[in-house]
Amino acid sequence: MAQNDNNGGNLGFEAELFKAADKLRGNMEPGDYKHVALGLIFLKYISDAFEARHAQLLAEDGADAEDPDEYRADNIFWVPMEARWSHLQANARQSSIGTLIDEAMRAIEKDNPSLKGVLPKDYARPALNKVMLGELIDLVSGIALNEGNDRSKDVLGRVYEYFLGQFAGAEGKRGGEFYTPRSVVRTLVEMLEPYTGRVYDPCCGSGGMFVQSEKFVAGHGGRIGDIAIYGQESNYTTWRLCKMNLAVRGIDSDIRWNNEGSFHKDELRDLKADFILANPPFNISDWGGERLRDDMRWQFGPPPVGNANYAWLQHIFHHLAPHGFAGVVLANGSMSSQQSGEGDIRRAMIDAGAVDCMVALPGQLFYSTQIPACLWILAKDRGNGLVKNTRLRDRRGEILFIDVRKMGVLVDRTRRELTGDEIQKIASTYHAWRGEKEAGEYADIPGFCKSATLDDIRRHGHVLTPGRYVGAAAQADDGEPFAEKMARLAAQWREQQKEAARLDVVIEANLERLGF
Repeated sequence: MAQNDNNGGNLGFEAELFKAADKLRGNMEPGDYKHVALGLIFLKYISDAFEARHAQLLAEDGADAEDPDEYRADNIFWVPMEARWSHLQANARQSSIGTLIDEAMRAIEKDNPSLKGVLPKDYARPALNKVMLGELIDLVSGIALNEGNDRSKDVLGRVYEYFLGQFAGAEGKRGGEFYTPRSVVRTLVEMLEPYTGRVYDPCCGSGGMFVQSEKFVAGHGGRIGDIAIYGQESNYTTWRLCKMNLAVRGIDSDIRWNNEGSFHKDELRDLKADFILANPPFNISDWGGERLRDDMRWQFGPPPVGNANYAWLQHIFHHLAPHGFAGVVLANGSMSSQQSGEGDIRRAMIDAGAVDCMVALPGQLFYSTQIPACLWILAKDRGNGLVKNTRLRDRRGEILFIDVRKMGVLVDRTRRELTGDEIQKIASTYHAWRGEKEAGEYADIPGFCKSATLDDIRRHGHVLTPGRYVGAAAQADDGEPFAEKMARLAAQWREQQKEAARLDVVIEANLERLGF
């Protein structure tokens, strides 16, 4: 199976599978087809997990394979007979297949309260081509066929995640509302290292931050149960995608939905998180800030009613635990804007020691916008903060700036991704700077990173744009002695001057011949 570390995912069978599924879409809009395809992948996942446990119970003496509690005890969804994948696959070519899928979804929701209101149930609608639906069932049936339970879960989880990304690309701006590119999420996760504790996202989209956090824990030898997942989402359709995405991964979570959003109805108002990872909508202007002027969350000053960037930063900082860290994706303008008091809020955050690190990202990373973006890394305790039970060094009085605008590789005509090596360089630089022993010694690198003092930052008017601090990259020495290089360049310049003079004579003669 082909591995591609550049974008954090596998681009082998998943890509071929998506191409095959996309061909079946025909004239159907990607935004509508997304729910059709992802719903079936989810159904296949819970059915596979159920069937694997069902076979185990049948082989055990005295076990009741039709007792729902036997499955719930192992965190496996109970799947009634009419909702099992084998039943749907056997009827895939029937004209009633859409109705059968809808009935299967309703039966699963009825028997599994945590999925109530989550699953798509409009497969029987007349506009949905039933031949296409049958062919899609056949295609999905081949995913993780004959795999063991854990392996099946991993394969289906990867397929679901890959499809989410591809649909986000197909939908363009609308796709960016529910999906943060994997390389951006991986950068945040590798920098913050959420090994244990509460992980929160106040605008969680389809749950990519949580999936990558769980992957990080598993990939570094930790136990998945050591982190607790919390989130909130205001878009009901996106919340459903998130719930399915986490369920496919077997991730237990507390994800809340209301259409008022985290600012106006903070579902987790008492939560103090150890790690917060978030990609809020950029520069949102209609967030209702005029109704929240005296909110307790605005520790550093009331954010402008016409832009929610500093409302997100302060909402997130408010929810951090005493040793908590946060990584926030925002538009580049947030680093330098002076409008409507944003400069004053930024100065207050800097003076209070809330900002730990700033990262300027390359362009073309996002499906939804061409606006350049950056990462804000916030920390509640920069004096002697804890990471993996290790005391970090006292970083008060300085901020790390990292500029990676020239990094990344083009993965298609319009979109760029950070490579695995680039993500590791960013993360290891941050870890070394904040004093993690195993990360080695930190050193400023011209053009890439700079540890700036608060005096440096004040001289720049509290602007946090990394390019102002890191300077220009050092030019490689080509080994040519200076005197020889100057002599060569001077001779080259004189030859070019002679050639320019000769061409001037030729052009003048041609103009005279033409009568000008």
